[in-house]
Amino acid sequence: MPEFQYEDLLPIGADETTYRQISTDGVRTVEGPGGRTFLEVDPEALENLATTALHDISHYLRPAHLQQLRNILDDEEASPNDKFVALDLLKNANIAAGGILPMCQDTGTAIVMGKRGQQVLTQGPDEKALSKGIYDAYTTLNLRYSQLAPLTTWEEKSTGNNLPAQIEIYADTEAGHENQYKFLFMAKGGGSANKSFLYQETKAILNENSMLKFLDEKLRSLGTAACPPYHLSIVIGGTSAEFALKTAKYGSAKYLDNLPTTGAMTGRGFRDIELEDKVLELTRHFGIGAQFGGKYFCHDVRVVRLPRHGASLPVAIAVSCSADRQMLAKITPDGVFVEQLETDPARFMPDASHPALAAHDEETDGVTGTGGSSVVKIDLNQPMEQILAELDKHPVKTRLSLSGPLVVARDIAHSKIKDRLDAGEEMPQYLKDHPVYYAGPAKTPEGMASGSFGPTTAGRMDSYVDQFQAAGGSMVMLAKGNRSKQVTDACNTHGGFYLGSIGGPAARLALDCIKKVDVLEYEELGMEAIWKIEVEDFPAFIVVDNKGEDFFAETLKPTFTGIPVRAK
Repeated sequence: MPEFQYEDLLPIGADETTYRQISTDGVRTVEGPGGRTFLEVDPEALENLATTALHDISHYLRPAHLQQLRNILDDEEASPNDKFVALDLLKNANIAAGGILPMCQDTGTAIVMGKRGQQVLTQGPDEKALSKGIYDAYTTLNLRYSQLAPLTTWEEKSTGNNLPAQIEIYADTEAGHENQYKFLFMAKGGGSANKSFLYQETKAILNENSMLKFLDEKLRSLGTAACPPYHLSIVIGGTSAEFALKTAKYGSAKYLDNLPTTGAMTGRGFRDIELEDKVLELTRHFGIGAQFGGKYFCHDVRVVRLPRHGASLPVAIAVSCSADRQMLAKITPDGVFVEQLETDPARFMPDASHPALAAHDEETDGVTGTGGSSVVKIDLNQPMEQILAELDKHPVKTRLSLSGPLVVARDIAHSKIKDRLDAGEEMPQYLKDHPVYYAGPAKTPEGMASGSFGPTTAGRMDSYVDQFQAAGGSMVMLAKGNRSKQVTDACNTHGGFYLGSIGGPAARLALDCIKKVDVLEYEELGMEAIWKIEVEDFPAFIVVDNKGEDFFAETLKPTFTGIPVRAK
């Protein structure tokens, strides 16, 4: 019989994070029985921590993430579209770092994971104090309220403050952690959250060739709706399905980077560095790239192997998107600390002589053409018939610059318009006259035309397209991500187009491209209302055309026949 051994299932290793102190208020040590020292933490310290953390992750990114964006600009193998997206995301990071416009309009579900040492005393419930801090962040900053409270099984309403948050507090019994309270804060938008997947597999895929063939199919299906380049996390195994998924989420946040790199008979989880490199190379051959073709579908990959029941093999996949919003934090006898994020992202921007910046400036200076790296200017002030005729001249992949009016409508608005059509009413004229932009803005800062206003995942509106186009509306659609075949078929039948917008740079779009915002209908829906906006030089690509061509159709087909080798 084997001897008893114990090891943490996820031994995350030493904390090498650089922290900054935000306060010493509400934190003190007291002497207790047995000569033990206890750490007392007031609710106000937890509130302050949560507010600060949500502010910072809404506006700042980790230096390593910004360096990865810069690396794309410096990579001779990166496609022009890879570089175009990376440069736009760096510009967005600089605007967001001003602390006014959040980096993404979907300011996410607030997620907090805490580990409380055995001698940390609070006045509890800690979840309440953390929720109050999250409430303060969302109600005082220019963030968006996305949480819906179910009033009945079928009816729901915005809570108006982005609560409830997902908060999980665990006991930390590790020696040396007695007087520490450590946290992981995340803001998880719907686009990346919707790209968390669980597959119940068998031992048949527990060999390298079968696993890579499996991942070739599943990773392509992630598409671009969650705003790549991704930080991709894959978990193989797990003591339960839910633990596999949670581990994948932590992996995408780099929380598990210091796991061991070898397995042991204790069953501990570990990182497979070699497989990570092979999966990253696999994704670079997809052709999807950083949203519109190229090499950079992923910045990096984490693969975590977990123990499993012999009859189960869960495989979990999760991503962190271009809004890579998470940070570590801690409370110790020395005070309250948060991870030091990058407050000066300008240092990662290329100088004026950099080839990527020079090419971008040339392309956005009125150059027109079809395909390649040229930009076609589209005047949206024309009648819809003329807009369609202009788009008809250009193939998929063509980069566009849009100027003029757009109608903004997403999930709830589409549902309401469908109800009207089903009742025999006409398609609203505004959806016949103007392209429709799937989006939901964050709050508008005082003195600005718009809050952060990036695109919504297009696929959520796929089921409406055929009916709407048959009624003369939604002939030109603008959003992020790939679409289903039913959209391609509808555009082929009715003569419509789907234009892909860059997912991620919501702050830049608000500052540079959106000049005016007015409510058209359903003002009571808040960010889900139907809006009319005026845009100038709004970047987009033709993804689906009126001839049934879909840019993503080929890139989503599995092609794995062996481990790819990049030519030198």
